[in-house]
Amino acid sequence: MPLRRLVLLHRRVVAALLLCAAAGVGVEALLQNSNGTTTVIAAAIDVPVGTVLTAAHLVPREIPPDVLPATAFLAVEPLLGQRSATPLRKGDIVTDTALLGTGLLAGTPPGTVAVPLRPADESTVQLLAPGQLVDVVLTTGNGYDVASETRVLASGVPVLWRSAPGTDQGWSGADPQAGLVVVAAPPEDAAALAGSASSGEVYLVLTGGG
Repeated sequence: MPLRRLVLLHRRVVAALLLCAAAGVGVEALLQNSNGTTTVIAAAIDVPVGTVLTAAHLVPREIPPDVLPATAFLAVEPLLGQRSATPLRKGDIVTDTALLGTGLLAGTPPGTVAVPLRPADESTVQLLAPGQLVDVVLTTGNGYDVASETRVLASGVPVLWRSAPGTDQGWSGADPQAGLVVVAAPPEDAAALAGSASSGEVYLVLTGGG
């Protein structure tokens, strides 16, 4: 085979190999772009329940889009001034269920409402955590001139949020010196629970689920 023809043939082979390599690099680049990360907002430090969020509590975090929670926050601004409904560990992605508000009722049956309660025994509040199931018991009367009566207003309702005594709760009408508990109540129990504070003393009985 003449030398010139051999060189020409090899040049064509080399060119073809270079084109294949370029195509491969291009495909890889496209795949990397399609699998890029998304910026979400996460806890910069450990955040206790009931904390009013500031910029110091939050940090951007990059995660793959396929693991992005549907209700994750993509910017810091909507979170500023919001109050945490659950403890957040450093690095936890902040979603609506971590905040006081409608997100607390995510996944509950239709019609479920969030009802704030102030138990007569404030020490009970410190035993609770979100997810704990409780029976709500109302005691009326004073045991002297008015006979005492005890009845269960709701059974096995989950705690959505609980506060610590001596802090500003962020709920309208709340006594800052008293612990506050928010429970998820079915609509048939909501009215009785909402009016329980003016009817007598409210007690919470832990029934499991914590």
